[in-house]
Amino acid sequence: MPTLFFRVLPAVLVLALLLAVATEYATARPSRRTQDLAYVPATDSAYHDQRHRLDVYAPKASSPALRPVVVFIHGGNWNSGSKNLYSFIGRRLAKQGVVAVIINYRLAPLVQVPQMADDCTRAVIWTANNITKYGGDPNRIFVMGHSAGGGLAALLAADNRLFARRGVAQNPVRGAILDDPAGLDMFDYLQKKQYAGDAQYLVSFGQKPEGWREVSALYHVTTQSPPFLVYVGGETYPSIQSSSERFRQKLTALGRAPGYRVLPGKNHIPMVLQLYWQHNIIYRELLAFVGLTPRPAG
Repeated sequence: MPTLFFRVLPAVLVLALLLAVATEYATARPSRRTQDLAYVPATDSAYHDQRHRLDVYAPKASSPALRPVVVFIHGGNWNSGSKNLYSFIGRRLAKQGVVAVIINYRLAPLVQVPQMADDCTRAVIWTANNITKYGGDPNRIFVMGHSAGGGLAALLAADNRLFARRGVAQNPVRGAILDDPAGLDMFDYLQKKQYAGDAQYLVSFGQKPEGWREVSALYHVTTQSPPFLVYVGGETYPSIQSSSERFRQKLTALGRAPGYRVLPGKNHIPMVLQLYWQHNIIYRELLAFVGLTPRPAG
């Protein structure tokens, strides 16, 4: 029996691989990917050949009007991650009529969070200046992120100074979709240091409490902030649950109550893996959020 099992297992794995490739091909057909576009000039002193790159996923079908744009920021604890892991999000969004931009940004220990936020800001500025070439509407740019990327997406939507420092008078972000976001209130988190290993985040956030506050979106939202959609796993980290709830309360007090949904039974990683499925609840609500008619579940 064990011998038969080990003979059958490779065949099963090959079949699974072929099915995965076929699924990706079928999903890719409605979209067009343009890879590794530099959003920072090579002449810039901060330029990084790999981290200052983004991919654009555009629907192949023609449209009489420019399409909404979603800029996705990956997670990875502020020290890891790559746009190359999230092509499925670009494909799924493009298949549903959204122009998706999946970005890289510099990571710790090379830089700290303020520089990461600046990289993401520059990626959004590049998008605003170039996305019409790919059928996207520069007046309908939304940001989206998971985990650390969710915290960065929230910061871009909340802190207009990020764009002002780059000479852009008006924040081009029209809304933010946060998927189990981390870092919404690192000022509180790093002051408490309740969990083993929390000192590791000082590499990304620095030693100064005023710096922690500066990169925490909770302290920058105002009555003029754009709308937010926030999704939290019912079994995710307690720090994400509590900071997301405080973020919801702050926005609500400002008269900017976000769309807010706790997804029962899901922990941190499945909160992003679920985006492999096109009809996931996040996609359905995202489509309405960016001005498209959501597809029915199924």
